[in-house]
Amino acid sequence: MSEDKPAETVENSSAEVNAIPNGKGHEPGEEITASAKTPSEEDCENTCRETVANSTQNASPHRTENTEASLPDSQEFLSGAEDKKTTRFTDFEGKTSFGMSVFNLGNAIMGSGILGLAYAMANTGVVLFLLLLTVVAVLSSYSIHLLLKSSGIVGIRAYEQLGYRAFGTPGKMAAGIAITLQNIGAMSSYLYIVKYEFPLVIQAFLKVDVPAGEWYLNGNYLVIIVSVAVILPLALMKQLGYLGYTSGFSLSCMVFFLVSVIYKKFNLPCPFVNFAPNSTQSVVNVTVNDPGGEDNPACIPKMANLNTQTAYTIPILAFAFVCHPEVLPIYTELRNPTKKKMQHVSNISIAVMYVMYFLAALFGYLTFYDEVEAELLHTYSRIDPYDTLILCVRVAVLTAVTLTVPIVLFPVRRAIQQMMFPNKTFYWPRHIAIAITLLTFINLLVIFAPNILGIFGIIGATSAPCLIFIFPAVFYIRIVPKEEEPLRSVPKILAACFAGIGFLFMIMSLSFIIIDWTSGSSKASTGH
Repeated sequence: MSEDKPAETVENSSAEVNAIPNGKGHEPGEEITASAKTPSEEDCENTCRETVANSTQNASPHRTENTEASLPDSQEFLSGAEDKKTTRFTDFEGKTSFGMSVFNLGNAIMGSGILGLAYAMANTGVVLFLLLLTVVAVLSSYSIHLLLKSSGIVGIRAYEQLGYRAFGTPGKMAAGIAITLQNIGAMSSYLYIVKYEFPLVIQAFLKVDVPAGEWYLNGNYLVIIVSVAVILPLALMKQLGYLGYTSGFSLSCMVFFLVSVIYKKFNLPCPFVNFAPNSTQSVVNVTVNDPGGEDNPACIPKMANLNTQTAYTIPILAFAFVCHPEVLPIYTELRNPTKKKMQHVSNISIAVMYVMYFLAALFGYLTFYDEVEAELLHTYSRIDPYDTLILCVRVAVLTAVTLTVPIVLFPVRRAIQQMMFPNKTFYWPRHIAIAITLLTFINLLVIFAPNILGIFGIIGATSAPCLIFIFPAVFYIRIVPKEEEPLRSVPKILAACFAGIGFLFMIMSLSFIIIDWTSGSSKASTGH
């Protein structure tokens, strides 16, 4: 997207924004839409005035048609709304409770990113990591505020349709493509963990030291089995709200992971000893009891640290907090939805994930220090692949990331529907076909992907800045009427700066990663 696009088009949108109700009751907008109202709407004019900010029904006729023509499957926007006596966001009555919405959004935030954070801390240092994590969390919350404000003004709760309202078809396509890339990257990283960890779990159960090529120890087969048996049935649900219970269970699994990481910090030696199949446990026990271990330079945490791998840290952190494609669908299904209520859902979810991220990164780093790998669980298996607690943690993480995939698949399916089938209403065969096609593509991607860090780095450096920084900011600048907030008002200046941060972040991250790859020192180009 071009940076100068908002400046070029914001002047000639003044006539359009007058037609967009913003809760202030602009006369020009009311005159334009008067002819579009039905008698039943005129009867309830007084009732509807308070909720006009949450409605697209009073927008100009062609805008109403565009919105209705682009109904996403999972939302049922405004179908038959003209027969209603009251106008709200949609005729879809949200039934998902506040707590379930927090679970769903928290599950969308919490993914495999948590497994890479200890590695990120090892390459930034404790203090710098905490600073970066705090900044990204605050910016993510502000970004959701921009999305909700834009959504409330035009009465649209679909990311792609906000793009359409702000920039027409290019805006809609840009948002749809970014969501698709981002969430395919996320699902790929989740299934990569299944591919990588599931064989180790089975291997540990069967006490197999060296696999002899058994099919049930082949990650490629296992990831396909999990996709068909677990993910596909959940992905075929019609609404996100049904996944609230699985999201709660998924988050419980990650809490167990966190508690185990903290416990292990105090039960593993430093420096640790790699596991050898024929060795006895006495070697490890001597090391545990060795009082001299504390003085080892390899066991002193770094408060700040910069190296070539630091380039991956910001993308991994940004990727860890991306939940923006899921915010509006969850908002749609929230019971008694208001902007304030949804902002509370977002803030609670981000705050809980912030605490969990920092604790998991800190104790994971303090367990292994510079030996920590890009995928934390793999580091534990180097010490003792048959450790019962770590075996349970692997099962918990596998369960959590598997149950997160359907949540992340919903926005991708809706984005594809918005881009390819904008005029179609809900149709089960298409709903099922898109899910099967997506899962098939992602399985192929996972089977041939280099490794988890490469996925984090590239996707995090491209689509994440768009979804967190750039799109919410430029949509906000275009959608909020100039009568309410002039271009030089503080909120719009802040939004413009926010978009600028996104562009800088994208350029910087991609540059670092390309330099790192070309220097040949990147761990992303080598297997672990």
